[in-house]
Amino acid sequence: MLQPFLVIFLAACASAGTYKDRFLILYNQITDGNNGYYSKEGVPYHSRENMLVETVDHGHETDSEALSYNIYLHAMYGAISKNFEPFNQAWNIIENYLIPQTQYNIESYNPKFPVYSADFSVGVDPLHDELKATYGEDKLFLMHWLLDTDDNFGFGNVQGQCTLGPKASGPSFVHMGAGSVWQGITYPACDNFAYGGSTGFSYTSNIPNWHYSVAPDADARVIQAAYWASQWATRNGQISTIQNTLAKVSKLGDYLRYSFYDVLYRTVGNCIGTSCRPAAYKESAHYLLSWFIGWGGNIDSQDAYSWRTGSSEIIIGYQNPVAAFAMVNDPNLRPKSPTGRIDWQNSLIRQVQLYQYLQTPEGALSGGVTNSWKNVYGEPPSDVRANTFYGMFYENEPLMDDGTSDWFGMWTWSMDRLAQYYYITGDATSRVVLRKWFDWIYRHVTITDTSYSVPVMISWNGSLPRNTKPTVTFSGATFYGIASSLSRALSYYAAKSGDSRAKQTAKQLLDVVWANHKDDKGLYVRTDLSPFINMEQPVFIPVQDWSGTYPNGDKINASSTFLDIRSWYKKDENWSQIENFLNGGPAPVVDYHRFWEQADMALALGAYSLLFGE
Repeated sequence: MLQPFLVIFLAACASAGTYKDRFLILYNQITDGNNGYYSKEGVPYHSRENMLVETVDHGHETDSEALSYNIYLHAMYGAISKNFEPFNQAWNIIENYLIPQTQYNIESYNPKFPVYSADFSVGVDPLHDELKATYGEDKLFLMHWLLDTDDNFGFGNVQGQCTLGPKASGPSFVHMGAGSVWQGITYPACDNFAYGGSTGFSYTSNIPNWHYSVAPDADARVIQAAYWASQWATRNGQISTIQNTLAKVSKLGDYLRYSFYDVLYRTVGNCIGTSCRPAAYKESAHYLLSWFIGWGGNIDSQDAYSWRTGSSEIIIGYQNPVAAFAMVNDPNLRPKSPTGRIDWQNSLIRQVQLYQYLQTPEGALSGGVTNSWKNVYGEPPSDVRANTFYGMFYENEPLMDDGTSDWFGMWTWSMDRLAQYYYITGDATSRVVLRKWFDWIYRHVTITDTSYSVPVMISWNGSLPRNTKPTVTFSGATFYGIASSLSRALSYYAAKSGDSRAKQTAKQLLDVVWANHKDDKGLYVRTDLSPFINMEQPVFIPVQDWSGTYPNGDKINASSTFLDIRSWYKKDENWSQIENFLNGGPAPVVDYHRFWEQADMALALGAYSLLFGE
């Protein structure tokens, strides 16, 4: 049954207008096979340009973020064109290439001993038995976060196989190495010791092994996209065309509950040192979308072993109340497991409370919370311990070594989700949080007809949200994806609240981005490649004296640089510019077309069109 609060939104789907036209222009450019956004298998690249190093070490890697944006993009296309088959196809790409089939010895997993720790007692896994009884299998049904889409490294960790090497082709499951992105030694997700050193890339293990990692915000974005597809398809009388896909997304959401659990399944709340109890059931659940889910095991049948874990670290940037709402309320997405729906109901309540808890007096949102202080279940300062969130400790820069919590896009993404949840439900708490946040935003955003500036990097100083001072450390137009997701948040808020300033600001952002970033391939960001001087930085080797070899013969040792272990970069179309720069010439300037930013802007255009009929 169509939910009444969506009727106005859905009724606008057929409306024509400038922003609908722009959505279709951009959608067609993104999906045009000649423009280079997708691999031959249909997997979206991080960027159509390969010469890119940021969260990935080349643009033709991809991550679960890109694939989640891809399915969301096609859901929006279904709303506007009434053709939902591309939405189904986008899900097939996820299932065929990002949900791993190779999970050796997964049946050996013991939920009473889910993960090993030498220092702390470990609780039980409360989900395994329920999920196995529901779906009849031990394998986890989640997205691994990183693919070497064209198998540039040559590991050949293709779907259903371990390390086949360069003879394989197509998307290969990989991991980033330790250190910065310029120092990392990318390695295969399944390591049978065919490459690397004498024990492959397993620096401290002599047993061939595999493991995968989940970025829960991306899996939650898939659920969010499926929710809107469900609403739009229902409105257009086409729900039957996507119900099989929705059922699989529901299954993904059932397994995504592993992100709700402490990394060692220890009791959530004032968990300090050895006195913190291992949980016997769901006492280890914080019910929030945490930093990761990990699972793995060994390859050999002798001494078969498998493990799985959630995370104790929670940042506001990962929360998605729309996904939680969908898992509770959409009949096409409700989980099949006995306790899945109530777990997501608990998550929905707690996520909204977390937004409220983390809001500073100025209106900005700060940091996150942890159940494991400093990642060792340490004892925090007394003021932090006295002002917890469900017994979890506030951190104003969680995961500070990663840097993700400083990038403002995490905030605009997350607040867009809260604004969508407010639009769907009219939730009073969400409205208050959004109103205060937008008041802060207006003081830090400037827009003219020809230019704009939005926060890009942010830092905090304070031990608790109530005394934390947010500081915008860098502003500009280097990520138009921040502007587009901010515009989308403003649009949903304006559509529900009637706030004219929010609507006008959303429109201005869409217009100025379109005017200043458009070219014949889509939307670009012009970038100075001076950071590529780091290509000559030595790689980080976690174990002294370790050395190894990549499938193409590139040697890895203490003197190897980023470029030494990625010699294939010298075949890139922009290599001559980089080579000249490394030899003392000027830093080259290129136009980047990141996939996620293209999709984010398309979604902002589509949402504005649907909400306001313009």
